[in-house]
Amino acid sequence: MYTLKLCSLFPLSQAPRLPRAGETIHGHKFFIGFGGKGANQCIQAARLGVKTAMVYFVGQTSDAATGAASITVNDAGENAIVIVAGANMLLGREELQKALPAISHAKVLVCQLEISPQMSLQALRMARNSRVKTIFNPAPAIPDLDPDFYKVSDVFCCNESEAKLLTGSSVTNVEEAHRAGQELLKRGCGSVIITLGPQGSVVLKAQESTSKHIPVTAATAVDTTGAGDSFIGALAFYMANYSTVPLEEMARRANQVAAVSVQAVGTQTSFPFRHNLPAELF
Repeated sequence: MYTLKLCSLFPLSQAPRLPRAGETIHGHKFFIGFGGKGANQCIQAARLGVKTAMVYFVGQTSDAATGAASITVNDAGENAIVIVAGANMLLGREELQKALPAISHAKVLVCQLEISPQMSLQALRMARNSRVKTIFNPAPAIPDLDPDFYKVSDVFCCNESEAKLLTGSSVTNVEEAHRAGQELLKRGCGSVIITLGPQGSVVLKAQESTSKHIPVTAATAVDTTGAGDSFIGALAFYMANYSTVPLEEMARRANQVAAVSVQAVGTQTSFPFRHNLPAELF
């Protein structure tokens, strides 16, 4: 598995609730961790037992510093996040060309939008030209997404807020996710997965007329930060190691992995290892 991604440090604050605009509130815990969507996804896949690699850009330059994110988590496990991509936006064509041999020999490539969209799109094209399976996670979502992203995505995986921004329609439940997924399929995706937090996920395939709702086992959420990354990392693991398993079954298993991740504080530190999970997932 290969990821093209943001690599960052993040300070995380826990508080009873998320502050309103212009408000200062007391929190009860603070720590600094390591993250970035692609890094998180890569770590989760590795913890499940697949060999992973990353393409990223870190370090202080005259133009930017290593990426960072600020996260606040409330007592219900909900979060608010601001990212500053920093040096990640400096990743360019030269770095991609250096990574081409590794990308072309991967089983799965995962890309997001925490680096330059043009570089993510180029990497997805490189993977498709090498017959490497692709997962595209349009996060953070942008309204003017290049239409070619849909055409080079074997699996287009987004959450409800990203699906809403991209389709212009409300996505708060399974029925609405089905409609949004159908719209995304029309744009050329091979398959679409829309994650819905505690409602599970919805899976749609270009060759099938109906969607499949994949529920998730109820879990007490302590911190939902990175749950979507845990899901995508697990999905990439299953696509790489269990290619004959139906996509909806991969999503069901990925749901279970992500459900474990929300039961502890932190992002990568909350991601389960293979030995922490039921044998039936493997």
